[in-house]
Amino acid sequence: MAIQQADKLLKKHKDLHCAKVLKAIGLQRTGKQDEAFSLAQEVATLEPTDDNSLQALTILYREMHRPELVTKLYEAAVKKVPLSEEYHSHLFMAYARVGEYKKMQQAGMALYKIVPKNPYYFWSVMSLVMQAISAQDEKLAQTMFLPLAERMVEKMVKEDKIEAEAEVQLYFMILERLGKCVEALEVIRGPLGEKLTSELQSRENKCMMLYQRLQRWPECNALAHKLLLKNPDDWQFYPSYFDSLFHLMDQSWSPPEEGEHCSEGSVHHTVAEVVRFVEERIKGEDGKESRSLRGPYLARLELIHRLRARGCPEESLLGEPLELMVQFFAKFGDKPCCITDLKIYLHLLSPEQRVQFINRLSEAAPLGERGEEGFAFPEDTKALQRHLCMCQLSRALGLHHSLDVDGKLLLITELKAHYHHGLKFGKSALKTELQFSDMYCLMAAHVYIDLWTETGDENMIWQCLGLLEEGLSHSLSNAQFKLLLLLLYCHLGAFEPVVDLYSSLDAKHVQHDTIGFLLTRYAEPLGQFAAASQSCNFSLRFFHSNQKDTSEYIIQAYKYGAFEKIPEFIALRNRLNQSLHFAQVRTERMLLDLFLEADIVLSLEESVKAMSLSAEEDDIPWDNMRDNRDLTVFTKLTDEHRHQSLEEESVWLRIRSLTLRLLASLAAMGHTASQQNSEKTHENGVGDKIGVNCRIDVDVARQYPFPGPPCTRLAQALSSGSCQCQAAALQLPDVSCYLLLTPLCIFLDESSELQTQICNGFKSIVVQLQEILHKCKGDLLELKETKLKTQPSFLENLIFFVEVRSVCNISAALMLCLLQPVVVSGFQELTGSLQDLLMQALEHIKGQETGMTALKLASLTIEGNTQDEASFTKAAMDKVQSSYLRSLQEVGDLLKKRAETLKNLKI
Repeated sequence: MAIQQADKLLKKHKDLHCAKVLKAIGLQRTGKQDEAFSLAQEVATLEPTDDNSLQALTILYREMHRPELVTKLYEAAVKKVPLSEEYHSHLFMAYARVGEYKKMQQAGMALYKIVPKNPYYFWSVMSLVMQAISAQDEKLAQTMFLPLAERMVEKMVKEDKIEAEAEVQLYFMILERLGKCVEALEVIRGPLGEKLTSELQSRENKCMMLYQRLQRWPECNALAHKLLLKNPDDWQFYPSYFDSLFHLMDQSWSPPEEGEHCSEGSVHHTVAEVVRFVEERIKGEDGKESRSLRGPYLARLELIHRLRARGCPEESLLGEPLELMVQFFAKFGDKPCCITDLKIYLHLLSPEQRVQFINRLSEAAPLGERGEEGFAFPEDTKALQRHLCMCQLSRALGLHHSLDVDGKLLLITELKAHYHHGLKFGKSALKTELQFSDMYCLMAAHVYIDLWTETGDENMIWQCLGLLEEGLSHSLSNAQFKLLLLLLYCHLGAFEPVVDLYSSLDAKHVQHDTIGFLLTRYAEPLGQFAAASQSCNFSLRFFHSNQKDTSEYIIQAYKYGAFEKIPEFIALRNRLNQSLHFAQVRTERMLLDLFLEADIVLSLEESVKAMSLSAEEDDIPWDNMRDNRDLTVFTKLTDEHRHQSLEEESVWLRIRSLTLRLLASLAAMGHTASQQNSEKTHENGVGDKIGVNCRIDVDVARQYPFPGPPCTRLAQALSSGSCQCQAAALQLPDVSCYLLLTPLCIFLDESSELQTQICNGFKSIVVQLQEILHKCKGDLLELKETKLKTQPSFLENLIFFVEVRSVCNISAALMLCLLQPVVVSGFQELTGSLQDLLMQALEHIKGQETGMTALKLASLTIEGNTQDEASFTKAAMDKVQSSYLRSLQEVGDLLKKRAETLKNLKI
């Protein structure tokens, strides 16, 4: 409709630039990119200066992801209208979108000369700072860009032209990057520092940071002391206060005999003084009629922790940690934050004190009379929170883990009883609110997982799933329930319920990078190809929009003078561009397209061309790879586990990236073969195309504690034989290509040996495929003696079989173009064997579907569950069964398509 309206307008006014651009926007949005670009360039070459045309072209180029063309537009406009503030401003922002910092500096100064406003001047200064940040040579940044920026700001300071807080912030940023901490301190403490008013205690925080860098520990100590007198609950200053004390002790510092200790006031340089100060703050809180502040009480525990780490005997001056933590619990146990406050100081308790500590807490967490079930329950939400905190601390101390099987089962019964009892307190809660007793349910789920890990009894997992499903029905917004359900379903090989769970988490912005791996890791390996495509596309949309969005953030930061945020936006963009998850999703998405569509919807060459995929270029930033995964969502991992997980992920990514580029190389080889009559080449095939000598350490596959980082597919890819078979299938076209391109004199000597090598290669691939298929045989879901057992490894092996079969089909199609007539019989034998294997796989899938559909899950009796609990457990079982059937259907459909393409391969 918009295109029609633009055409009508152009019939009346042929030279109306804006109408042409609007038509181009319409063409772009209807998928006619080439026509749109041609029409836009027709207008751009005329160098329009009307605002409507320029704005419309800007919108179009941004949709085309061609921001560099916007700069040319406004460069031409500025030349024609040199005194336009608006066009100069747009030119500056256009440079900002493409990161042309030097041109930004020049454009800012040109704008300031036309309209002498402070913001424009400081745009130019900030552009110098950005040149320093982005400079490859740090020496150049320190000797040219930053000093020049400093002189430009000093000029404005001397002329008394500093007007805004943002200008002071920028001055501070420059001095900080130059390492001129003394000068920066003078600025903050001087008249310019008075302009820093947008953030609470901005001057004090900056002074504290500079004192620490300058190692002025007396000033650091005195300032922290002074700020804590004003607000004893401001935790950020306690670490500085304690750090400065120990530095002063290490330096044997003593105050001067006369006058102030330092410019900030009196200094506490002994442990006794600091202990007295903390105790005074606590006394002040104890004497208050209103609710006490937590800061001083936690400061006392923190000081004990630090004194103990240094082996200072003064630790005893503060009291016994067990008593102090019991007192803290008595004061703050009804707050949800009590568990996180005390958890980090539990190491202060000796192993012998742990049970005693929990017994003391139970005295401070009174419960009502015992009911019919034999358990006593809290009578209000505050008592519930105290009991909940006590249970969490008990688990944190390892008391739950030390129980035997019967003890854990009894603990689960107790936690479930407390959970169900606590639901009455949340009857009037909104659907988006969490239930007060949710944490009981979550702890019981974790104890189920402990039992499953300890005994291997899969019934524990089913009951855990049922409990979490029940919890989620009462707390629709509980993210912990969803995340744990997501992991458990994936562990069982059921991806179908995971899609809705992840969607309901409503992940925002950077969370697609930090927790997106939970979705994309499992979709394709569990046979949900449609969901895999959608989840990869969803993640890729976020990463691709990052470039455009970050540019807009930078522009807004310039407009509103938030200069200190600009380097943060640049760092965010780099962090996302170098993300491990981004590289994984991009690679897996392209591989998925090739496995699903190559030689089915499009030819291999067309598929590779559509992806703009180059076999020679590896654009993954291996040296700067960033692991942005949030692995603390479930449990606290050691640095060793994180490092091991990253190492394993990197190895698997290298294998998948190499596979992708090898497939792209086959497409290039096919193109070479089609031109063989016009020009002979001496390329040796795949290896030379990529030019890699890739040695991959495959001994990095590990198992991690559950819940923890998901393992890669590396171990199973090796044990199933998938990697070995793919390598063999990818080498055959290479040998065939050599056979095809060998000069006649060499061909007569070597062709017989090469032909034999190819025929033997055919037979070897068929044998390897048969072995992979054999490892897929077995029941995915099996009912044994009223117990439901899963074997998700069979499903993952089946997916490996599908991937290898796809590679074999692609190789076979290429070899059809390359083979000499003498190996026709070997090729026909290969295609016949591949067809037989496909039929076997389809029969296996059909048998699995029949057997799984026949399972009577509704009649299954679940021991130890009430009727309501059993209904949730059976619902979870139904979801797993449904997911398996969906996966088998998608795998079967793909294999049928591959069978059809194989039939079409004729000599």
